[in-house]
Amino acid sequence: QVQLVESGGGLVQPGGSLRLSCAASGSIFRVNVMGWYRQAPGKQRELVATITSDGSTVLSYSVKGRFTISRDNAKNTVYLQMNSLKPEDTAVYYCNLEMLGFRSWGQGTQVTVSS
Repeated sequence: QVQLVESGGGLVQPGGSLRLSCAASGSIFRVNVMGWYRQAPGKQRELVATITSDGSTVLSYSVKGRFTISRDNAKNTVYLQMNSLKPEDTAVYYCNLEMLGFRSWGQGTQVTVSS
């Protein structure tokens, strides 16, 4: 069983920055993909960014150039550095870990971008 615990969400003004963290614990296979998804009110959950255990990344078009995903394999932790935040980035951000065909989700952390 895998547990994912997110932290770092909050309220920020447009143009500001936040850094999300997600620590995974439990039985974790060394080959995996970790990532971030988000869900705004009334919308479907969407991919934000993913990173494989060897460091390959995928970012959605809407966050390219503003967000950066990284990970520390020794700590089983993934990070999402969010810069130049916009009101449309407001959502609950969920951490995800995929390995051996199974997916685990964190509880979510709220990010609100507002003046």
